[in-house]
Amino acid sequence: MSRTIPIRAPEGERQHTRATCPYCGTGCGVIIETRHGQIVDVQGDPDHPANFGRLCTKGSTLHLTAAPAVTQAARLLQPALRTQRDQAPQATTWSTALDHVAQELARIVRTHGPDAIGFYGSGQLLTEDYYVLNKLAKGLVGTNNLDTNSRLCMSSAVAGYKATLGVDAPPACYDDFQHARTLFIVGANTAYAHPILFRRIEGARKANPDQKLIVADPRKTETAEMADLYLPLRPGTDVALFHGLLHIALAEGLIDMAYIEAHTEGFEALRATVADHPPARVADVCGVPEADLLQAARWMGAHTPTLSLYCQGLNQSSRGTDKNATLINFHLATGQIGKPGAGPFSLTGQPNAMGGREVGGMANLLSAHRDLANPAHREEVAALWGVADVPAQPGKTAVEMFEAAARGEIKALWIACTNPAQSLPDQATVRKALETAELVVVQEAFATTATVPYADVLLPATTWGEKDGTVTNSERRISRVRAAQAPSGLARHDWQIFRDVARRLEALMPERRATWRTGTTTLFPYETAEQVWNEHRDSTRGRDLDITGLSYALLEQQGPQQWPMPEGHAQGTARLYTDGRFPTPSGRARFANVPYEPVQDPCTAEFPISLNTGRLRDQWHGMSRTGTLGRLFGHVSEPCIDLHATDLQQRGLAEGDLVEVRSRRGSVIVPVHTSEAQRPGQAFMAMHWGQEVLGGTGPEGQARTGVNALTSPFFCPKSKQPELKHAAVQISPVQLPWRLLALVWLPAEQASRLREALKAQMTDFAYASCVPFGREPHAQGLVGVLFRGARTEAPSAEWLHAMEALLGLDTPDCLRLRDTARGQHRTVRRQALGEQQVLQGFLLGGDISSEVWLRPLLQEESPVDTFGRNLLMPGATPPVATASKGRQVCTCFNVTEPAIVETLGQCQGSPDERLSALQGQLRCGTNCGSCVPELKKLIKSHPARCDSTAPAA
Repeated sequence: MSRTIPIRAPEGERQHTRATCPYCGTGCGVIIETRHGQIVDVQGDPDHPANFGRLCTKGSTLHLTAAPAVTQAARLLQPALRTQRDQAPQATTWSTALDHVAQELARIVRTHGPDAIGFYGSGQLLTEDYYVLNKLAKGLVGTNNLDTNSRLCMSSAVAGYKATLGVDAPPACYDDFQHARTLFIVGANTAYAHPILFRRIEGARKANPDQKLIVADPRKTETAEMADLYLPLRPGTDVALFHGLLHIALAEGLIDMAYIEAHTEGFEALRATVADHPPARVADVCGVPEADLLQAARWMGAHTPTLSLYCQGLNQSSRGTDKNATLINFHLATGQIGKPGAGPFSLTGQPNAMGGREVGGMANLLSAHRDLANPAHREEVAALWGVADVPAQPGKTAVEMFEAAARGEIKALWIACTNPAQSLPDQATVRKALETAELVVVQEAFATTATVPYADVLLPATTWGEKDGTVTNSERRISRVRAAQAPSGLARHDWQIFRDVARRLEALMPERRATWRTGTTTLFPYETAEQVWNEHRDSTRGRDLDITGLSYALLEQQGPQQWPMPEGHAQGTARLYTDGRFPTPSGRARFANVPYEPVQDPCTAEFPISLNTGRLRDQWHGMSRTGTLGRLFGHVSEPCIDLHATDLQQRGLAEGDLVEVRSRRGSVIVPVHTSEAQRPGQAFMAMHWGQEVLGGTGPEGQARTGVNALTSPFFCPKSKQPELKHAAVQISPVQLPWRLLALVWLPAEQASRLREALKAQMTDFAYASCVPFGREPHAQGLVGVLFRGARTEAPSAEWLHAMEALLGLDTPDCLRLRDTARGQHRTVRRQALGEQQVLQGFLLGGDISSEVWLRPLLQEESPVDTFGRNLLMPGATPPVATASKGRQVCTCFNVTEPAIVETLGQCQGSPDERLSALQGQLRCGTNCGSCVPELKKLIKSHPARCDSTAPAA
C-alpha cells in the first residue's frame, strides 16, 4: 500500500493519496485525487478493511468541502489577535500570535498557578496532535485541566469498560458482524451515525438469514425500522432493561455458569440486585411489552453468539457508566465475549476519540491508558518525558472546566479543533465562561464556528486533506492520515502549533526547566509527525495497547493495523479476551453491581416532554464542514423539532407551526414536525442545530443559541459525561405573525459570505434560521442560501431595502410588490437559463404561503416564463400549474420520495426484489447506500399491488 499513485492524464498531472475520513469513528479509508495540487475528488479506498471502498453521503462529498470557494469563505487562513475585548481580532503574524499566547499563559501561571489554565481539544485531532497537547499541559504547564469533546462522546464507554473488563478496549471487531447470530443495537441509530457499518450489517443479515436484529431505542429510528424486534424503552431506563434481561436469562438457565466461575468475580452480589427486576416490573419501568423482553433475552442468551452495538444513547447520560457496565454484565454472564460474533462493542462517535484516549488526552488519563490517580503511572510518565513529576490533582472535565471559567477560577481557555459554543450543554454557562476568561485561544480550521467570535487569539489550523499522522477507529485499528494538498493560507498543523507555543513557554518558565532530566534542552524536539508518533509508540511498551511492533513504514506497507501489536508480531489483534483473562489485578472480569436510578432532570406538569438530541444522516456535529454544502441539506433542509401527532393535537399545533421549546435552562423557537418515530411525551431535535444556523432574540434581548440552550449540565459522576439524551421541556405555540422568507442562488464563495453576513440579521427576529440548499452540484456552480425569520410586526422599509441589497435583489430587473398597510413586501428576480427564464432569487415578507410553489420553482430551476408578475401573487395556490419533485431521499443521485413511490407502484415481488428493481431504475441506494434504510421503509409502507396483470419489475 504505497503513499501515492501518480497518474498522467490529458487534463494535467493527477495524484492519488490514501487517507482516512474525518467524520465518524468507523475510520473509512479514502483515496483523494488532486490535480495541480488541488483536491478535486474523493473515492472510498477498496483496500481499507474498515469500508472496502464504501463511503457515506458525508465522506463521498469531502472533496467539495476542500474547494477553493469554500476555503476562501469558510476557512481561517491567518492568525489574528485582539488587544481589546470590544474590538475584533486583527490579522497578525504567526510569531506575534504565538509570542502573545506564550506570554499570557506564563503570566497567568505566575499569578494564579497552572490550574488557572484549561485546555479543551477534540476527537478530530490526530493522535500526534493529541500527544503533544497532553505533554504541553501535564508535562510543561503542570495542569491536568485538559479535556476534549470526547468527554461528550465516549467517556462513559471508557469508564464502563474499565469498571468491568479492566481497561478501555473494545473487545470485538467489524468482522464479528458476519459471525453473530444475534445483533443487539441499543442507544444507537447506526443507519445514520455509522452508515458504512450499517451496510456491513445489511450484508451480514442477507448472508445469514437466521441472524436476529434487536434494537432498543426511545425513537423508532431508521435502524429500529429494520429490526426483527424493537424495544421502545423510555429515556434513561437502560439499566433497568439490562438488569431485566439478565433476570430472565438467570430464570431460564441461559447464563454460562462455567464461564462465570472461571473468569469473573462479583456475580453473587449482582444476582441479588437483578432479582429485584422481574419482567413485569421492568416492562412497567421501561415501557416495553413483557413478551418482547422475554423474546430479547432468549435470542441474546441462547441464540448465540451475540454482539451488542451501542453509542451515545448509553454514553450521553447522567448514568452513562452504569448503562455501559450493566450491558457488559449480560455478556459476561452468558459468556458472550472473546468469541467470533460476540461481545460488547462500543461504536466510537468521532474519528479519533480512541486515539486521544490512547495518549491520555483527557483530564483523568495519562499516556498509554495510564491512570492519573495511580502514583506509579504518574512516575512512569514523568520518567518517559524527563520531568520531575506529573501533577496529581485531577483535572477538570469539559463541563467542569467551563463552569470553573464562568466562576472566574480558570483564567485562560485554549480551545483546539472544537466548537464549545455550539456543542456543550447549558450554553448560557458556556458563553459566560468564554466572556469571563482573561484569555481565549481558538485554534481552528474554520472561521465560521460559534466559538470564533469569543477568541482573543485565532490560530489557523490545517484540516482534512492537509494533515499528516494517524487515527484509531472503533475496532482499535490505526490508519494513516496523509496530506494531499498544501495547507490553506497560513494554516499550520495542530501538533506544530502546540510545539511552537511549548518551546516559547520553556524559555519563559526557567523554574520548570530546572527540574528536567539532565541534558534535556527541550521537551518538544519534534520536527515531523512521525517523531511524535514514535515517542507515543514507545510509551505503550508492555501496556494493554502495546504497539511497539508498528511503524509508519509498516502501516504504509501492510495497511491499517489493530492494537495490540507488540514488537515481533506480524499483525494486530482482532479480538480481545479470547483466553478468558482480563487486565485486572485478579485476571478476572468484574460484574458491576449498580442500581437503576431515574433521570436527574425529571419531567413534570410544567416540563412534560422528554427531549432527545441526536444526529442527522447527512450532517456532522456543528456542521462547520458539512454545512458548507447545500446538497447535504436536501434530506433535512431546515431546523425543526419532531413530535408525535398526539402531542401536536393536544397543543393545537399543525405541521410547520412555530413553537417555543423551553427547559429549565433556556429556550429556542423552531418549526414543529410530525414524526412517526416519536412516542407521545417525547421529542427529538438534531444536535447540529446551533447558533450558526438557528437563532433569534428573546423577549429580554438575549440571543437564542440553538439546541444546547436546552440541554442539561448534569453528568455521570463516574465518567463526567453530560446528559444530552434527555432534557425535560415544555412546548407551546408561538404567535409571530410577520414572516420573512428569502432564497437566492449565488456563486459558492458569495453564498458563504452571504450566510456569514445574514447572521447579523438573525438577531432582528424572535426566530430565524439560515442554511444553504442545493440538491446536486449546480450546472453553473451556484449555491443556494435560505433565510427565514418570524417576528411580531414588520420591520422598517429601510431594513427591508437593506436586506434586498444584501441578497442581491435590489437590481432594476427585479419584480416588486409593496403593500405597507398590510405589511406585504415581495421581490422576485429572474435570470436566463438557455432560452428560458428561471428564478434567481426571491424575498417574501408578510404572507409567505406562496413558498409552497415558489420555493420548488427556484430550487428545481423550473421555467417561469409563463408566470410574469403572477410570481408576486400572495397565496398558497399557484397561478399556473406546478409540480414539485418533493422531498429528497437519495442525496447521491437526487432521487425524491414521489419518484420512488411512483416507481414502487410498478415494482412487484418480495421486498428485496422490489428494492433491486427500484435501484435498477432510479439508482437510489446504489452508491453510498445511506438511503437504503429509508428505501426499505418506503417499500414497507407502499406494498406491492396484488393485480396479477401488473407489469413485471
